[in-house]
Amino acid sequence: MINIAIFGLGEAGGLIGSDLVRAGSANGNDLQLFGYDPAELATPEGIVRMATPAEAVANADYVFSFTGSVDATTALNQAINVIPSSAIYADFASASAGLKRTLHSSASAAGFKFCDVALMAMVPGNGLKTPALLSGNGAAQLCQLLGNVGMPVEIVSENAGDAAERKLLRSVVIKGLAALLIEALEGANKAGCDEWLWQNLVDQFAVMDQSMLQRLVKGTSLHAERRYHEMVASAQQLTELGVEPLMTESTVANLDKVKRTGVPSVPSI
Repeated sequence: MINIAIFGLGEAGGLIGSDLVRAGSANGNDLQLFGYDPAELATPEGIVRMATPAEAVANADYVFSFTGSVDATTALNQAINVIPSSAIYADFASASAGLKRTLHSSASAAGFKFCDVALMAMVPGNGLKTPALLSGNGAAQLCQLLGNVGMPVEIVSENAGDAAERKLLRSVVIKGLAALLIEALEGANKAGCDEWLWQNLVDQFAVMDQSMLQRLVKGTSLHAERRYHEMVASAQQLTELGVEPLMTESTVANLDKVKRTGVPSVPSI
């Protein structure tokens, strides 16, 4: 019997937790899940809900924490003195590498191992199939458990925070791209050309490959002055349409920096 305690029974904790129960039964792995959440949420299927965090972790082999980064430290500390020394504490929060390393230090001081888990896709629609990066001194043991039940996991290193670091650097692009799309579409809606803009962007992204990504970076260095003025005009255009150009003004500032410092080297894979 493998006992897993889950802190946080919301969307991510509930979906992955319930999938763990089902996958464990299907693969002959006897998993028992105990959950704790102070919020009044429905208890996910297959998880035994406990009244206190101490009760949830009392006999845990693993503790999985599914909280926001703002609550990650509280989640760890709420039962830190009763987590068994043989347990692995896995933090799934989208938190900075620095915070993950602080959590690792707290876990080490308390006598148990720690794993930084970086989920690399949305949990809804994926559940236990959500790909994840692992780092920390508990990564190897956690990788074996999750791999056995079908979760696509990859160990980055034994240094806590390395997984989070990679995820958040990727998030700069993925979440930043979403913000740029939202700002451009706000303007296009006001201008009455949202369908045209959307199709134009779809066509651009459909043919994007590594060479195009390289050109985007290297071309910015070569044409920083011209692009700077173009983006100043773009910010003015959004303002005329009644859209606050938050992302576009950041691009203007970035291009001003590029004019002075250039761009980083681009890997060739």
